[in-house]
Parts: sequence; structure tokens; C-alpha cells
Amino acid sequence: MTTKPWVSRMSSSKTETIRAANVALIQDGDLDAIADFFAPDYTAHLTDGETKGGHALIRRFLGMLQQAFPRVEIDVEILVEDGDRIAWQRTMHAVQEGPFHGFPASLREIIWRDMVTSRFQGDLIAEEWLVTDLAERLLLARKS
Repeated sequence: MTTKPWVSRMSSSKTETIRAANVALIQDGDLDAIADFFAPDYTAHLTDGETKGGHALIRRFLGMLQQAFPRVEIDVEILVEDGDRIAWQRTMHAVQEGPFHGFPASLREIIWRDMVTSRFQGDLIAEEWLVTDLAERLLLARKS
């Protein structure tokens, strides 16, 4: 049985779950850990609408992110936690080594921020509202 290094860092705290999920899934690239953090019927609310798809949705997105940004550094800042929701921000630093959503690899460092509100169902993230400036940062990298 493979040990999961983030499990020892996890507690029942939503804050620790958010931090551990970012490290395991994005920084370490462990897509097999998706079920440890997200409900099977996970839904994301983005600027252009609601996206359903559960674990498959998360796996597809993280796979594209890993291909474009294979080495990501993340800083997570918790803004507020209340009841079943937590609002947080992450800042990510990475070199864009592959294409991402129509943006060709720039081979430049990209720094972007995501503002996220996560709703928990028990110990798992069931729903999230996300605003990101990644597209803006990718456009700026092409102009530099």
C-alpha cells in the first residue's frame, strides 16, 4: 500500500484540507488523491458558468495544468472560514512549458492568482466558486 504524505498533515480542519489538496494535487501532481479531497459529484462555478463532472472534471483540468506547468509552486492564504464554506486565495508560480487552453508554451515564468470559495460536504470539497487571472497572465507573457 502506498503511503500518502499529505495524510499526516491533514486534520478535520477545512484549512488543512485546502492546503493539503493544493500540495498533493497541484504541487506534487498526485491525481490519484482526488477522491481524498473532493466529493464524487463535485461542481465548479467559473466566470462562464457552472461545470459539473466530479472527479473526471478535476482529473482533466489537473492533467492539462500539469502538462503546461509541470513544476508549480503554490502559496495558499486562507481568508475566512464559516460553517461549511471557506474562502481562500492561492498564488501560483510556474514556467509555462506546454500549451494551455489555446495559449502556446511561452517558456516564461507565469505568476497567477485564484480566488476560491469552497463548500464542504462532510470532509470533502463538494462545490467551488473560482475567479482566476491566469488567462490575463498568459496574454501578458506573450507580449513580453
